[in-house]
Amino acid sequence: MDTSETSESDTGPGAKSRDPQQGGRRRGWRRWAMDTRPLRRPAYRRLWSSTIVTAVGSQLTAVAVPKQIYDITGSSAWVGAASLAGLLPLIVFALWGGAVADTMDRRKLLLITNIGIAVTSLLFWVQAVTGMESVAALMLLLALQQAFWGLNAPARNASIARLVPDDELAAANALGSTVMQTGQVVGPLLAGALIPVVGLAELYLIDALALCVTVWAVHRLPALPPLSGAAVRRAGLREVVAGFRYIARHKVLLLSFLADIVAMVLGMPRALFPQLAAEGYAGHGEGLALGLLFAAIPIGAVAGGVFSGTFSRARRHGWMVIGAVVVWGAAIAGFGLSSSLWLAVAFLVVAGVADMVSMVFRGAILLSAATDEMRGRMQGVFTVVVAGGPRLADVLHGGAGSAFGAREAVAGGGLLVVVAMLALAAAIPALRRYRV
Repeated sequence: MDTSETSESDTGPGAKSRDPQQGGRRRGWRRWAMDTRPLRRPAYRRLWSSTIVTAVGSQLTAVAVPKQIYDITGSSAWVGAASLAGLLPLIVFALWGGAVADTMDRRKLLLITNIGIAVTSLLFWVQAVTGMESVAALMLLLALQQAFWGLNAPARNASIARLVPDDELAAANALGSTVMQTGQVVGPLLAGALIPVVGLAELYLIDALALCVTVWAVHRLPALPPLSGAAVRRAGLREVVAGFRYIARHKVLLLSFLADIVAMVLGMPRALFPQLAAEGYAGHGEGLALGLLFAAIPIGAVAGGVFSGTFSRARRHGWMVIGAVVVWGAAIAGFGLSSSLWLAVAFLVVAGVADMVSMVFRGAILLSAATDEMRGRMQGVFTVVVAGGPRLADVLHGGAGSAFGAREAVAGGGLLVVVAMLALAAAIPALRRYRV
């Protein structure tokens, strides 16, 4: 069916899938390839298309800010401090933004926050071209940008369930996650190529211009007011707390968050990549080894997304999350035990595929198991967990690597992931039993 013939009314959860292969098994390469059914829905297609541009553009700023801070100070400590300066606003505004997304038209909130992010990128460009060279100004702008992002992400993710039916949520998450992971690979490479050619300041400007595409795409979305028909007048601490109470009452939601915390906090070893590259794989060239280690997990995630047709139609979402986290932990343990660089990279690629599977189905569970008036708050907590988990892992693995050795810390963390996930699945059956 030509996508141009799909009406705007075919975008809601009640719309039936028109995929001719839905009732049977896709044949040949189609059963392996990414499930693109959500792209037949104009509203979702617009939201997804805007992500393609901003996934790369945002990475240009993500590279430019620490590079500029390092150029000004010559200190990696300041680079780390800037990262923490952005974390607190992200956490606070993601939690509050989730409550806001449940009380107002999500399209309007997306418009406001995307314009805010674009203006912030423009201000980054202004301070760079004027030669301000102020670390304080950079950290303030970074905090402002992350605050807008914290408000934006819950509304964007919660909107997906209003644009596609339940049986396409996993496929929609796979499409979105693949684009974001591709941006994390392509964006830094593009930034590295552009800095010597156009300069550092222009990276900010390119990001700001890319965000104009996002604003236009969001403007074309249908209105997404609360389904109750009347917006709540306020979104304060009481509403945020109500979101956490909702999670506590619904064990499948609680376990979906705990699964990510287990995988990321115990099993994300990126803080030890420099040490492993220097001590374990220096024979291949420390720079090459470090680049391969950092790139391997995103490459695996992209590969998992490209071939997500192999799993995106699964209905036992709980078992998919459990299996993916166990495979992630086993792959990380294998990475820690690998003396060969290429074997280590292979294990990290497998871990990246498992991370993509986990991401897809955890996202689908949050959208399908929560009611619409709670989806924004669920996505706010999700944003905090995704942002905070790896940072906690950096602290934990850095300390464990110094105390016990890098390989021992990585392998031990991976094994702990497997044990903890299996224990959670055995103790609380809600996740095992959940299916869309």
